[in-house]
Amino acid sequence: MFTALSLLQQRHSVPSRQLGEPAPDEATLQALLEAAIRVPDHGKLVPFRLVRLQGEAKLHFGEQLASIAIRNHPDMSDAKLEKDRLRYTFAPLVVVVVACLHADSKVPEIEQKLCAGNVAYNILLGAYALGYGAQWLTGWAAYDREVAGILGLAEHEHVVGFVHLGTPQIEVPDRDRPALADLLSTWTP
Repeated sequence: MFTALSLLQQRHSVPSRQLGEPAPDEATLQALLEAAIRVPDHGKLVPFRLVRLQGEAKLHFGEQLASIAIRNHPDMSDAKLEKDRLRYTFAPLVVVVVACLHADSKVPEIEQKLCAGNVAYNILLGAYALGYGAQWLTGWAAYDREVAGILGLAEHEHVVGFVHLGTPQIEVPDRDRPALADLLSTWTP
């Protein structure tokens, strides 16, 4: 019984700078994403969608982000500007997970966002299960409306995260994890 939990017990993020080729091939990616979208979805709203960044598109995306960054922060250092420009070029594939919020629904927005977040987490789990590495990142670009426009997002859509995918180029040590005893309590009336 507990061996089935080993995937959850061993999963860890691989820094995007340490993700190289190969990314999942097209058939594997399709299977991974089909599995990832099987999430709890109160109201069957499907409050999410995915945008793929791959190949030269990643560099073009980073260049547009750098333009926004320097316009918004003219005193930004060259190092920070270069970091924004190259941020999406390390992993061979980036999947942008987008929350598509239905304001007219009885389902609270937080539940819709959590649904989209579950998609991002399922991509992480699925990638690990398939032997790939992944990292879920946000950063300022996830919250910037001009960046949302570049990605073709509508006003009711928001980036939940950029999931970087590829093959780990190094062995990543696990980090310290919190103790369950510090987190679990029992409610009594």
